[in-house]
Amino acid sequence: MNRRSFIAGAATASVATISLANTLPAENPKKEKRYQNGQSPWPICLDTATIRPAKGLEKKVEIAIAAGYDAIEPWDSDLAEYEKDGGDLKKLGAKIKEAGLFVPSMIGLWGCIPKNEEEFQNSLPATKNRMRMASEIGCTYVQAIPNQVGENYDVAFVASCYRRLLEIGIKEYNVIPAMVFVKMFPLKTMGQATAVALDANHPKAKIIPDVYHMYISEGGFEGLRLLNGDIFAIFQFNDAPKGMEIADMEDKHRVFPGDGILPLPQILKDLKITGFKGCVSLELYNPEYHSMDLLEVAKTGLQKTLKVIKEAGV
Repeated sequence: MNRRSFIAGAATASVATISLANTLPAENPKKEKRYQNGQSPWPICLDTATIRPAKGLEKKVEIAIAAGYDAIEPWDSDLAEYEKDGGDLKKLGAKIKEAGLFVPSMIGLWGCIPKNEEEFQNSLPATKNRMRMASEIGCTYVQAIPNQVGENYDVAFVASCYRRLLEIGIKEYNVIPAMVFVKMFPLKTMGQATAVALDANHPKAKIIPDVYHMYISEGGFEGLRLLNGDIFAIFQFNDAPKGMEIADMEDKHRVFPGDGILPLPQILKDLKITGFKGCVSLELYNPEYHSMDLLEVAKTGLQKTLKVIKEAGV
């Protein structure tokens, strides 16, 4: 076969291959899992602080189920009180699962990262007990709360403590501690929490953003899309009230999503860009809401969260 015949034959074969390829069914891309009857790319979680006056953890679980949430996020005080009253957290976790919900996170490991090594060692028994409770109810994450790191904290020491908490949580309790940031604590911003997570040098290091503290800490929202969504354990959701100075805002002033001034649709667009797949968790402390029918509060919070998600077009 001469060169011209070879090229002609190859060209014919290529055309045949292309024609055949065009007749084959295209592979379907993996369909994105959605929640809330397709309205949300993220499962929507109810933080029990939103319905804090409800009597007992079982009642709070019942409200989350009745309101239509995908998940529930309890506090350590909820779990401790439930056990004190004779409840079995493993059985309650099974009940939650049977109802079609799950428990992504527990709040939290208070005082788990103090000012020095001696205080860290002294804090471990209480920290481990909280991890145990979180594990028994079926949590994936447990919030590491930097309320006692001290002013002008040493980032290297905090990161060392966090790494050790990760090792303890994962190896002994099958839960993953995740760093939070709170304006009222020394570790205030998403950037500061991210620095600790990175310097912990651990593959499971996580942070938990809260849009309210992103705002009132003045850390802002623009950095969100710069991060990979794998670093977020969950995403706390709410809004900041109209007509108040940032300096005057406290946790009790949080309002339903969409009722305040935060650019929530853009925040959710940016969150989607990060590839985050975890829970969006409604967290409110508003005493006005606490005085209302708590099931209606939970339902309203879910409806307003879904409305913002729709506005975001995600």
